[in-house]
Amino acid sequence: MSAAPAHVRNPIGTHVLVGKGLAAGAYQNALKVGAEAIQVFCGNPRGWVLTAGDPSDDARFREVCAEAGMRVFIHTPYLVNLGSPDPATYERSVALVAHNLKRAVQIGAEGVVVHTGSSVSPGLYDTALKQVRAGLLPMLDALGDHGPWLLLEPTAGQGQSLCSRADELEPYLDALDHHPRAGICFDTCHFFAAGEPLDEPGGATRTLDRVIEIGGGERLQLIHANDSMDVRGARRDRHQKIGEGHIGTGAFSELFAHPALDGVPFILETPGSRTPGDPSTALLRTLRDSAWPADQ
Repeated sequence: MSAAPAHVRNPIGTHVLVGKGLAAGAYQNALKVGAEAIQVFCGNPRGWVLTAGDPSDDARFREVCAEAGMRVFIHTPYLVNLGSPDPATYERSVALVAHNLKRAVQIGAEGVVVHTGSSVSPGLYDTALKQVRAGLLPMLDALGDHGPWLLLEPTAGQGQSLCSRADELEPYLDALDHHPRAGICFDTCHFFAAGEPLDEPGGATRTLDRVIEIGGGERLQLIHANDSMDVRGARRDRHQKIGEGHIGTGAFSELFAHPALDGVPFILETPGSRTPGDPSTALLRTLRDSAWPADQ
């Protein structure tokens, strides 16, 4: 069984397909690629349906993941936009986030990733942030001290993005009163596409330091490890294999070496990352081992 021992500093894995179910599908797919951490969708990633789980499958999945030390995260569907000016989209988005937080409890996931969204039209930024506050604060309050994290994932800067650069996390977290269950998912491709200099020596470290300065290191709960097909600042969310895009391997070495990321999983969303023998997975492990040889 290719499971993460408890001492692994940064478990490495990928977004896996559920297929036959969480236990028979997602977990088995994770084993095939040697994942130490996984991300899943709990329903159609491009739909609004609130897909109910199977209690027996949920229980079995929790059991096998706990036994293996597998770290689990959920990603909300792509349609979610809490800043949308369309009332129907907003209401459905709130319902989907709430549903996925419920599913996180049921399957034993540590956190639920949600894109920070867009106001869609110019001039609606303040209104959109008020919507984010109204939609998310009651959910965050309901999580209690030991519920799953709600992991805010800044976007790649497309359209009227509410949060894409590191500095833009500050007003977003302000809108949520810096709630203690509001975490951060640091997507390398997104930050790079939005203009952060991850391709420069020290650029990833500086970007991460700024995120920590704004939100505190305890909020950093997940890394989406993706290289970029496009140049810095292109505002295009197109993932590439690690080391084959415009970010390069240096940024990932810096992230592995950063003390604030001790224990934080790295999840791949790159082409081929669900395939056994994927070179991006192997390369990330090499970079991790180089940063922390004592973990061997």
